[in-house]
Amino acid sequence: MALPQHPMQALVDACAPLKFAPLPDIRSAEIRSVSERRCTEQWYRADLMVVEGAVRTLFDQYTARHGPGHKLPDTTHFLRALLREPIFMVSAGIYLTGRAPLLDQEHLWFPWLSDANFGAPTVTSTAIAVLPDDPAADHPDAVVVADEAALERLAAEHMVRTFSPLLDAVSRHTRIGLRTLWGWVLDTLHFYMLNPARFLGHDAGAAWARASRFGEELIVAGAVTRARPRIFPFCAEHPRGTWAVRGTCCFEYKADPEHGFCTTCPLKPDTDRREELHEWLRDPALAP
Repeated sequence: MALPQHPMQALVDACAPLKFAPLPDIRSAEIRSVSERRCTEQWYRADLMVVEGAVRTLFDQYTARHGPGHKLPDTTHFLRALLREPIFMVSAGIYLTGRAPLLDQEHLWFPWLSDANFGAPTVTSTAIAVLPDDPAADHPDAVVVADEAALERLAAEHMVRTFSPLLDAVSRHTRIGLRTLWGWVLDTLHFYMLNPARFLGHDAGAAWARASRFGEELIVAGAVTRARPRIFPFCAEHPRGTWAVRGTCCFEYKADPEHGFCTTCPLKPDTDRREELHEWLRDPALAP
């Protein structure tokens, strides 16, 4: 008799059709998750990386090799290298499957590669929050919660506990405020529900509302932010005519003034943003 599917496998399968689905490498005998294998020189566990003081060294080596050479965008790039996949896993899990992978420091690993870069983070725990009527509720890795609000709350608490020591260490080293760092996390989790919705032709407003609820739980759990991202409908008659504006600037323009503000930048005028987004619809090759 075949064993029932692991509840995390539904997330991996749901992400398969997406154009953009940066999942971490999930280490479990029950889950089919494959990432690119490269030459790993050293592994850093999230909690030990902070305790052993490695964040400062890795930040300096990473930014010296990969730039762009300005502390603000350098910091955003470093956060993306560490946290993009874990954020996507939780956000996409909630949106696509109604289940919430539960992060923790002891089971989040970062592979440091021979070219002074990070590989895809690896998750070695498959604990996942589910609702009482979920078919996977009896699975040993499932944590059953009362309702959607409780699911989002538990996922947010795990994310804050996992990310806080890393963000604190980055802030101490770079002197960039925690509101800016957590703002990047908050913006990213919103986009990682909106992106799948747009690609699959789902209701972008409903995806944004779910992301906003999760984002509010993140703040209740201890994330500090200056501003919230906002949804930006720009072409009502098109299935992908909704995008968003970050609440916190990623500062790419400081490293590349000629390029200017990103399409999602809160500093960019909405008139310019709308024009650029319409160009994406006319020529999808221009879209990221």
